[in-house]
Amino acid sequence: MKIGVSYPTTEVAGDPKAIRKFVRAAEELGYKHMMAYDHVLKTPHEGREPKLTGPYTDKDSFHDPFVLFAFAAAISEKLEFATGVMVLPQRQTVLVAQQAADVDLLSNERLRLGMGIGWNYVEYEALGQDFKTRGKRLEEQFDLLRRLWSEPLVTFDGRFDRVDRGCINPRPRRQIPLWVGGNSEPAYERGARIGDGFIFAAPGGPAVEAWERIRFHLKELDRDESDYGRELLALFARTPQECADHLRTFRDAGGTHGCVPSMGKGLGNNIDAHIDYIAEAKRLLDAG
Repeated sequence: MKIGVSYPTTEVAGDPKAIRKFVRAAEELGYKHMMAYDHVLKTPHEGREPKLTGPYTDKDSFHDPFVLFAFAAAISEKLEFATGVMVLPQRQTVLVAQQAADVDLLSNERLRLGMGIGWNYVEYEALGQDFKTRGKRLEEQFDLLRRLWSEPLVTFDGRFDRVDRGCINPRPRRQIPLWVGGNSEPAYERGARIGDGFIFAAPGGPAVEAWERIRFHLKELDRDESDYGRELLALFARTPQECADHLRTFRDAGGTHGCVPSMGKGLGNNIDAHIDYIAEAKRLLDAG
């Protein structure tokens, strides 16, 4: 299992020294990748109808993943980067294609994109996109992204996007991996159908159960699970020991990737405390 770490963006933001320190520590500790979360617009929940039920508000900070990864790529050599997850349907598809291509090219192919549909309809409205059709739009976007990354000239006439003989330039040297994230049966089916892998955010046991749902859909679609990626973001672990336990459970069930988060553990904006947390989790994982 390849073990990565997520940057504590909601607790330590806007500090290039902290990001530099965290990235270099993650690479020196032997982590394989760094994950970043995504929210463009941050919103209070009060006074909304329908109610907003997601975990983040206007008090939570988020860096743009592409900008964060570009900065991190310049100060690291081997660390890979993954979005976990980017809310793709609220973004312009062609712009995402070029931004991702640039990060992948300039990092020497160290990018992986986890994509999801999100939960914040206020954010969608502010970005000029339809919240109600986000699932269908994500599926169309996967097709267009892959074509933009591989074809010298694209003509595309979809439900949500239209390209009249256009391209991104430069294109990446490969198809950037497109994974899906979510925690519902439609997300599992969608991930099995269009994704190169899936990102789970759950304790170890429930993540294994969710992986079984992906396996079911892969079999129904006659897709080979052997080259399908599966990552557990150990978001619900409260301590380094719990984190290691959840990731071992997932690894033993065939997990290919795992991610250690340090956010939400009472560490605040002390980047050294976050580094100590991921160091202890890595020590425990390396011990077996």
